[in-house]
Amino acid sequence: MSRAARLVLYACVLVAQGMVAAVNLLIPQLAASTLHPGSGELLWAVDAYVIVFAALLIPAGALGDRYGRKGALLSGLALFAAGGALSALAGEPAVLIAGRGLCGAGAALIMPATMSVLVHLTPPERRPQALATWTLSAGLGGLAGNVGGGLAGEFLTWRALFWTVVPLAALLALAVARAVPRTAPRPDAAVDPLGALILAGALFAVVYGIIEGPSYGWSSAQVLTAFGAGAALLAGFAGYALRAARPLLDPRIFASRRLRAGTLGIGAAFFGLFSLFFVNAQYLQYAKGFSPAQTGFAIVPLTVGMALVPRFGARLQQRTGPRLPVGLGLLLIAAGLLMVSTVHAGTPYPVYACYLLVLSVGTGLCAPSLTMTVVSALPAHQAGLGSGLNTAAREIGAALGVAVVGTVLASRFHGNPAADAAQAAAFTDAMGVALRTVAAVLLVASAAVVSGYRGPRPSRSAAAGGQGAS
Repeated sequence: MSRAARLVLYACVLVAQGMVAAVNLLIPQLAASTLHPGSGELLWAVDAYVIVFAALLIPAGALGDRYGRKGALLSGLALFAAGGALSALAGEPAVLIAGRGLCGAGAALIMPATMSVLVHLTPPERRPQALATWTLSAGLGGLAGNVGGGLAGEFLTWRALFWTVVPLAALLALAVARAVPRTAPRPDAAVDPLGALILAGALFAVVYGIIEGPSYGWSSAQVLTAFGAGAALLAGFAGYALRAARPLLDPRIFASRRLRAGTLGIGAAFFGLFSLFFVNAQYLQYAKGFSPAQTGFAIVPLTVGMALVPRFGARLQQRTGPRLPVGLGLLLIAAGLLMVSTVHAGTPYPVYACYLLVLSVGTGLCAPSLTMTVVSALPAHQAGLGSGLNTAAREIGAALGVAVVGTVLASRFHGNPAADAAQAAAFTDAMGVALRTVAAVLLVASAAVVSGYRGPRPSRSAAAGGQGAS
């Protein structure tokens, strides 16, 4: 595969990931806009993208395996552009949420297609570094999204940000058509629309319960029904997949302890990261008084580690195995969250930037090893399904991180943080409680992840070649 093709694939990852981060910078502007969204609608405007993204990633990866990854990538870019246009034209919160969901559907086709093309066309010995660069692109996407969202909030409007998606997606589609080679379709790859529908319903029900818990009460019929439906649908999917001749995802692959650890680890890392993304811009603007543009650049330390550390993490994994970079990385993410939970209006920005850097270094350190664990669990001809599972774990963790931190915040703070200094201080106190809650959950999950990496590690050839998980 040519250098130009790799650059185009990385650019697609950057744009898809950037739109996740950019919207967080526009939360204050959206809250004050003519849409007049409520706090729950703001949460859904952020989470609709990641919920749809996560729900469709596994079937989208299987579609790419079956019909061709290049076609899946081009289709994803078309949906991404359509979602951006619909969001820009929104006259009410429901339309904005629908547009964000459509963007998420496009991203669900884009992300596994890029990773599976890399896995399929990169020699086995170079796959860890290729996946590390893929992770680097996602980190740079966070940087581009933060800066772009901040500049749009300062000098343009939230509608202008969504309009930029349309020409960007068109340019990327043209570059993909010219530079990215086709991979052979696999007519025997399972697509399983019924299984995909059951999985999507399970995710939606669980996240709905988390978001609406503070509004209705955690013991209310609505919330308990949502959680019960999510659990029943997950159990139903497992039973269905065990009986189906060609299931979307065979639950028996999770008999691998390392695969379970890798999937949980990816979800946990992005659970912590995106919980911070949701409150970070609000703290800087409400408590510190930063403008949107200043906020965009002030978040840069959060992406430095994700951009610079993944290649080091990949090399460390090749030397020591995944347990050390994974355990240390997750511990640094939790430590960064605990540090940020102590900030207030008087915290000097350089101190705050150091806290962000700790968290970002942790993410960059553990991400390549976790990704390689999941992708190597399936053979190369199922690269789309494996990359879909990997990215689904990322986005499910992200969706739950936004939901949990947002609902804890809403349960402890009911004012307007832009009103005065006292309200901003109350917001910051509530943010600290929310981040400490996330950090506690992350530490428990991290212990389970590290435990899953016990025992002899697979050989380098097996890990690089994706022939199976141990």
